[in-house]
Amino acid sequence: MKAICVRRTGGPEVLVLEDLPDPVPGTGQLIVRIYAAGVNPVDAYIRSAAQGRNPVLPYVPGMDGAGVVEAVGPGVSGVAAGDRVYLSGTAPAPLSGTYAERALCAAAHVHPLPAHLTYAQGAAVNVAYATAYRAIVDRARSQPGETMFVHGGSGGVGVAAIQVGRAMGLRVLATAGTARGRDLVVEQGAHQVFDHHAPDYLAAVLAATGGRGADVVIEMLANVNLDKDLGLLARNGRVVVVGNRGRVEIDARQTMGRDAAILGMTLMNATPEDRVRIHAALDAGLANGTLRPVVGREFPLAEAAAAHVAVMAGGAYGKIVLIT
Repeated sequence: MKAICVRRTGGPEVLVLEDLPDPVPGTGQLIVRIYAAGVNPVDAYIRSAAQGRNPVLPYVPGMDGAGVVEAVGPGVSGVAAGDRVYLSGTAPAPLSGTYAERALCAAAHVHPLPAHLTYAQGAAVNVAYATAYRAIVDRARSQPGETMFVHGGSGGVGVAAIQVGRAMGLRVLATAGTARGRDLVVEQGAHQVFDHHAPDYLAAVLAATGGRGADVVIEMLANVNLDKDLGLLARNGRVVVVGNRGRVEIDARQTMGRDAAILGMTLMNATPEDRVRIHAALDAGLANGTLRPVVGREFPLAEAAAAHVAVMAGGAYGKIVLIT
């Protein structure tokens, strides 16, 4: 099979297209023919051994993908060859990532891909939507009727957060830095959108809440925005840090008067039981059309390096995917 293989950590240039042996399913495993693979910032952190992530080399990157079940090993039930699926991970083997024509998976990693969704949309589900769901439901414990502010709503997680929030009955405010991004945010269901490059946008967000503040803030770039977020919170408000690329200084007094909370999260901390629950909710939303993954850019598998540059550059409009 064709696959991207990383044999040394470093910049995007270490993502090399190679011919690797086709995987063979063992007991409890299956093979998925991958037609699209999702690209996430965490893939770049792992590739470069940043933020304490040191991969076992060599490895095939990728934890998001979609395709068709090609072969099923002994002991697998509930899924059969020919099923359209999206993936929430792959088997814990270095060469089983989704940046490849085939991936080795456990049965728990595959989920039904509705016929109305493309493979590229399926590749946009796992990290983005599971992260958004975990941030909004598990960490912030959001309740219907609350106001949620998505600080950066036009990327993969931002789009997912808007859709999940609307499905839960939240009032959703969001930002984007371009006219195209703001149009996308509105299309995905945000009640109001703001330009986070405008000098007065924080005052506009606060005014949109009647001066009360937001109950929940979903933060994509905490090193730039966290101190600003604290000034936007209502009493008992919660900021969930989804993304961060450096150190930040905050005024902790802003948390005190509001009884506010700053909550960190990573999808990697979700337990197997958490993932079953999260994907049960996501699968229902995908099936009924409440959740509609947005693909911003597609790259051929051979151009994985360019996709990694793009995912770290910001300004995404939905998810970046590789087409195999």
